[in-house]
Amino acid sequence: MSRAADRRTFILATGGAVATVLASSLPGCSDVSPPRAEFRYGVASGDPLADRVILWTHARVPDSTSSVSLRWQVATDQDFANIVRQGLATASADTGFTVKVDADGLSQGVSYFYRFIDAGGAQSAVGQTRTLPRDDATSVKFAIFSCSLYSEGYFNAYDGAAKSDAQYALHLGDYIYEYGAEPTKYGNADAAKLGRVTAPATEIVSLEDYRTRYATYRADPALQAVHAKLPFIAIWDDHEFANNAWVNGAENHKASQGDWSARKANAARAWHEWLPTRTDASGNLLKIYRRFDFGRLLTLHMLDTRIEGRDQQYDGFGDADGGVARYVQAFSGGADASRRMMSAAQQTWLLDGIRASAAAWQVLGNQDIMARMWMPASVLQAQNAAFANPSAANQQAVSKAISDYLAAKATRFAAGAGALSPTQTALLNPQVNPRLPYNLDAWDGYPSQREAILQAVKAAGKRLVTVSGDSHNAWFANLTSLAGERIGWEFAGSSVTSPGFESVGLGTLAPVLDGSVSVAQLGSAAVGAGLGLVDDLLWADTTRRGWLALTVTASSVKADYLFVDTVKAQTYAASVGRSVTVQAAGTVAMS
Repeated sequence: MSRAADRRTFILATGGAVATVLASSLPGCSDVSPPRAEFRYGVASGDPLADRVILWTHARVPDSTSSVSLRWQVATDQDFANIVRQGLATASADTGFTVKVDADGLSQGVSYFYRFIDAGGAQSAVGQTRTLPRDDATSVKFAIFSCSLYSEGYFNAYDGAAKSDAQYALHLGDYIYEYGAEPTKYGNADAAKLGRVTAPATEIVSLEDYRTRYATYRADPALQAVHAKLPFIAIWDDHEFANNAWVNGAENHKASQGDWSARKANAARAWHEWLPTRTDASGNLLKIYRRFDFGRLLTLHMLDTRIEGRDQQYDGFGDADGGVARYVQAFSGGADASRRMMSAAQQTWLLDGIRASAAAWQVLGNQDIMARMWMPASVLQAQNAAFANPSAANQQAVSKAISDYLAAKATRFAAGAGALSPTQTALLNPQVNPRLPYNLDAWDGYPSQREAILQAVKAAGKRLVTVSGDSHNAWFANLTSLAGERIGWEFAGSSVTSPGFESVGLGTLAPVLDGSVSVAQLGSAAVGAGLGLVDDLLWADTTRRGWLALTVTASSVKADYLFVDTVKAQTYAASVGRSVTVQAAGTVAMS
């Protein structure tokens, strides 16, 4: 049988409509096959709605810049015997040979299979996807990721999640990193040894730079596997642009790299090309905040707290104290009230959506830590002195400041405030020993807007949960108002690969941050009691990489913090480091 006959047999087997379209693109009376495209970067789906989902692939004929005509198919079975939707699409140089289609006309709460086929019969991998659940759904399971630095190690977290029972994936940003490939750059120490040197070798600035970097990441088998298994709902953070970005600049953008607006536009365009996202109806590529209703269980509000409306960070002005005095002056004097992490338009959209939602839970998909990660000034001052001069005496001073503060908290917890010494009373008095944020790039650097959002949620009587990324460490914390009233809870997942506190010698800090160091003295009652350096922090892990598995029902939100034992080898083991369940009544259980 000739190659042309083989091809015709395949086409007829895929269905009459496919045969009609593909046959029209074949040369008449010729045995010459059209050139076949390669699908090097797999397939992906994302932004599911009740009746539709975005389908994605990259298709290119090797050594050609010609556009590639494709047919996409959606079926209820992996063999595509029951094709329910299909259509045409084109991968062209204008989009870096990526292609996205909005496959509509689907049924709510149903799982599907999808694929792409070119005119020569070349097929993509088969992907799985699903629409948003029906109103009567009893649970939803998410795999949640952030901070995946290719050069730091293998994407074992993606691999583990692809093999899990998750139904949807959330990516909270730092899907790529912008740094160059020099061994001295962040995260590159082991890149050559692991075979994970990123491309291009220079820091990415141009559109082609960003496209090449996405291609490097998307060639990873683990990332392809999780995209093929789960529909993604993604937002960006700073490294999709440049470190510590804000509206009009970034810490890692220099004048020599050209206009920030141009770089920002290049980054946003490449993100939309390579992620299975639904572009805003306005056509504005910089508007990515959007909402998803998962039956009656939860409304997911995906935010942009990075690019769309953020004012410059307090610590972005080069102050010797890292912006702390600037923060204190603005916060105490009222000037902070006008500063924004997101635009007024996005804040209005968010709060209107929360008020209108009838779901059991309101979930914010959020780039940065929202909880108040405030530490006592006595500890921060000692730590700053040790950073400036890491002498033995200064290191001992840090240890003493920490132990004194924690001892005061433990004493008050065990025996009441009357058992405190005058020194301990002063340590726990925020007027004497104020609490200060350690990261002004997070929501702590925008306290007034955070307070406005939390107060609006409280007034609406809604149950609030945030899922957050960026920090590279795992956290579970209360979301409290400035007066200390709990409004909601925050689950912050560890990074996929990006190094956390352990990379700067602070990996053992978690027990003093969350107070679990007091278990030896106070027993299991110390777990989740807020006895650490951070009042609102109930649990932390500052050493391991992984992902967050979140299960939502009408009565609870359960988070399993899953960790991989290595990112330096492709053979790994995954385990649950901590399970946390928040009940609708407000009680919390940890195991």
